[in-house]
Amino acid sequence: MWRRIVLLLTLMLVVAYLIAAVTFLNRRPVGTVCQGIQLVIRDSTYAGFITEAEVKRMLKQQGISPEGKEMDRIRTRTLEEVLAPHPLIDNVECYKTPDAHVCVEVSQRIPLLRVMSDGGEDYYVDHKGRVMPVDAKNAARLVVATGHIDRTYATGVLYPFACYLQKDAFWQAQTEQLHVLADRTVELVPRVGDHIVYLGRLEQVEQKLDRLKRFYEQGLNKVGWNKYRRISVEFGNQVICTRRELKN
Repeated sequence: MWRRIVLLLTLMLVVAYLIAAVTFLNRRPVGTVCQGIQLVIRDSTYAGFITEAEVKRMLKQQGISPEGKEMDRIRTRTLEEVLAPHPLIDNVECYKTPDAHVCVEVSQRIPLLRVMSDGGEDYYVDHKGRVMPVDAKNAARLVVATGHIDRTYATGVLYPFACYLQKDAFWQAQTEQLHVLADRTVELVPRVGDHIVYLGRLEQVEQKLDRLKRFYEQGLNKVGWNKYRRISVEFGNQVICTRRELKN
């Protein structure tokens, strides 16, 4: 019985010591001044959309830059409220560090598809299906959608298809452009092969692309990738090809 009591008391003392040690280490002297801003990009693959200089500029414009101010007077929630509306920021979290810095952790909006419509609009659709401006400085190679596209069609029809392409390594690498015709049927322009793929409406796309991929592997690999100028997979269980006209 006594052994259990002694063990329990020892455990309580150890926990109390750890709490006191953590509290002491995190305690800043009164009047400690912020030494600067540290920017952390959570999605480092796309680092470059938001820069530390841009974050500092936004905070200075609002008169709430933390640099040089007493740490106790800095309100991180206010910093978040100023940065969150930025068109390239998906989520932002600000907090103070033990070494007297303010850390700004940013999740960026990731462009998934670029839209250049016949109506003159030019914008990205991001990874959550939202329209975003073409301000991303280091955008990776994206599929470009052209033709008869409005924003409703872009976010409601093209976005799910772009998500499918991104998840498939082959089609992500093979797809260069999507062209939407007036009747809302779609042509796909591949990166490899001098031909146009006619998909029809974006329905049953998985079956259509599986059929096309098998044709690539079993057909074009044998006869050549530039033999046909147009390949249609619009109808079920069919691949209809139009030969390229031979020049005399």
